[in-house]
Amino acid sequence: MTTDPIPPADLTVDGTGLLCVTLLLRLRKQIEDAPPGTVVHVIATDPAAPLDLPAWCHMVGHDYLGPLPGSRPVYGIRLAADARATRADAPWHPTSTSSRG
Repeated sequence: MTTDPIPPADLTVDGTGLLCVTLLLRLRKQIEDAPPGTVVHVIATDPAAPLDLPAWCHMVGHDYLGPLPGSRPVYGIRLAADARATRADAPWHPTSTSSRG
């Protein structure tokens, strides 16, 4: 996580009302074709999101930028070029390849 201000979103994923696994399924699907360096803002109302999002980013290799200031629960992520791929149906499980396709 960085202490620098979180940049504006290139892509926003609305996970309002979704629990962790469903949120990660949506996030994974929506970032699938996004280029490295893309800043993603994730709207996540799941109380576990402040733990799950940084853990998932660490697992796959994306940069977790932290929560954005404001009244809505929004978290920043920067996509990494060398991120590890996860299964489409199980975003906590790596695929047999070591990088995003």
